[in-house]
Amino acid sequence: MYRFLLSRQWVILTLVALVLIPVMIRLGFWQLHRHEHRVAQNQLISDALGAPPVPAERLTSPGHAVSHDELYRRVTATGTYDTAHEVVVRRRTNADEQVGFHVLTPLDLRDGRVLLVNRGWIPANGAQTAFPKIPAPARGEVTVTGRLMADETTAASGIKDVKGLPDRQVMLINSAQQAETLGRQVLGGYIEQTTPTPKGDTPELIPPPDHSSIGPHMAYAIQWWLFSAGVPVGWVVLARRERRDRAAAASQATNARSDTPATV
Repeated sequence: MYRFLLSRQWVILTLVALVLIPVMIRLGFWQLHRHEHRVAQNQLISDALGAPPVPAERLTSPGHAVSHDELYRRVTATGTYDTAHEVVVRRRTNADEQVGFHVLTPLDLRDGRVLLVNRGWIPANGAQTAFPKIPAPARGEVTVTGRLMADETTAASGIKDVKGLPDRQVMLINSAQQAETLGRQVLGGYIEQTTPTPKGDTPELIPPPDHSSIGPHMAYAIQWWLFSAGVPVGWVVLARRERRDRAAAASQATNARSDTPATV
């Protein structure tokens, strides 16, 4: 009755089905792991943003690589802005996807070391080869609060560190590069300024990272598992249809032979 399952066509179809089932199950678990990672990342960001700020020197030091658990921690620092060595970071967008610059200003700390402060976004208000007009920060000693961020690298960010850029323009925010340029000790990583809040024509503060959305990964996981369950069901349906069609064809052939008049 089901001898057709031994045909070449059906053997290939069965093997394909047997391969698809574990592949789809694996894809479902891959999406589940991505969902769990997103949830854990959102919790990490939420905890970091909700924690009280601590002095930046407690979490970072010259040459320190900001760890995953230290990301987005709120830190404070007191010092004086060094606008003479201020640089801009090219090809950065704001919340409206407008292309401009991030303003990176060294903050000279009381102990002589330097903390890099990303003061926010400004539009590209002139030729890309010229240093843009930047609103000046507060004069004198200031206390800044911000989110601690890791140094940007080509490997981590996917941004190519282009050489030969115009004066005082960079592609990546990297404390080691800035330490070499300044000839001073620079704390590892940098901070995204959150306070004091700018007034008037000042850089646009960088918004906090989105940590509310969990994405569609769980839905994708369930979808893959449903597909894997549908493969054997579909195989059975096709096999039964094939048996029914073959039985109907055999019955028609038998009837045709019985209706043919015998020759004498």
